[in-house]
Amino acid sequence: MIRSLEKLGCEVDIAMNGLEALEKWEHRAYDLVLMDCQMPEMDGYEAAIQIRNREHGRGRTPIVAVTANAMTYDRERCRQTGMDGFLSKPIHMEELKRLLAQHLGEPQATPTGR
Repeated sequence: MIRSLEKLGCEVDIAMNGLEALEKWEHRAYDLVLMDCQMPEMDGYEAAIQIRNREHGRGRTPIVAVTANAMTYDRERCRQTGMDGFLSKPIHMEELKRLLAQHLGEPQATPTGR
């Protein structure tokens, strides 16, 4: 996914776990966060909740879940934690392009994958 994002002209910043993702988000404004739901330390669901709780005074950062779990329950859990979209693995380039256009509107914007 990182290479695909870079091919689309995106600047990519990576966090190895949910705590690192939250810390990076606190210190930098991101156009988009692609949040893996299954991460060590703090999972993507909790990281999304923490971001939403700390957004006051900042603009809302779009958060899109990236997960191999594609059941209706998983999508609903993502919505309940404040995520704005859902991308199931394996990632296909056309779906990634659609997602970027939906959340960023212009192809030269710089989303960040986590």
